[in-house]
Amino acid sequence: MTPRLSKLFIAAFSLTVVFVAGCASTTEGGAVGAERKQLLLVSSAELEQAAAQGYAQLQADASKKGALNSDAMLTQRVRTIASRIEPLTGVFRKDAPAWKWEVNVISSDELNAFCMPGGKIAFYSGLIKQLNLSDDEIAVVMGHEISHALREHSREQVSEAVAAQTAIGVGAALLGLREASTNAAGTAYQALLATRFSRGHEAEADRIGLELSARAGYDPRAGIALWQKMIKANTGGRPPKFLSTHPAEEDRIAQIQSLLPTVMPLYEAARKH
Repeated sequence: MTPRLSKLFIAAFSLTVVFVAGCASTTEGGAVGAERKQLLLVSSAELEQAAAQGYAQLQADASKKGALNSDAMLTQRVRTIASRIEPLTGVFRKDAPAWKWEVNVISSDELNAFCMPGGKIAFYSGLIKQLNLSDDEIAVVMGHEISHALREHSREQVSEAVAAQTAIGVGAALLGLREASTNAAGTAYQALLATRFSRGHEAEADRIGLELSARAGYDPRAGIALWQKMIKANTGGRPPKFLSTHPAEEDRIAQIQSLLPTVMPLYEAARKH
């Protein structure tokens, strides 16, 4: 084997080890069957630490503006819904109920909500007030956002970027490219970390989130009304931030309808308790 072929073999083997070692899943599929292997090359602890720091900064900034939990009734409403959903996350991840959950409402016209790794939740008042969301509809949104954290979509995205950078580094070494070229390519992949979740991630979060809200006793049929409101909000203007790369609302409604036979019994059972 020539030295060059030897290098190619070692590089290919190294990349294979990276991908095989990183293929895993930290969640169960639940009743909706959201099961697949994921590429997880970075530790969850690292991301959770970064998320906690970012969330603390978000709270500090909102507090300075007098926008942090300024509407006591709305904050209590959102936290009550979260308190019913959080214990049920154990269906998908046994460790999740013990996360250091935080729930805050930021007064803003922005139509947005999110859940950072480790259970750091933020709702923007504009989403609830401008769309006049019911508790059931808030629960659908919250279940969806929590599902991103449960399924570790952020960790998966970062891992994909790490794998891509690894491939770039190996390729650059094999081709004899200078470090500057490698850095330039790597910088492009850093931009991936700032992108929003893929449509596949969003569809997966819809499935898991719908089950979570149903198990918590919130009517999953509210998801249909929610996305109908989103269609109206999206007409002739900018879509809500957390919908910018999401699947088409019509597709989401179709998925909810297909899942109702699975999740309605969970909702009905929860209502009896």
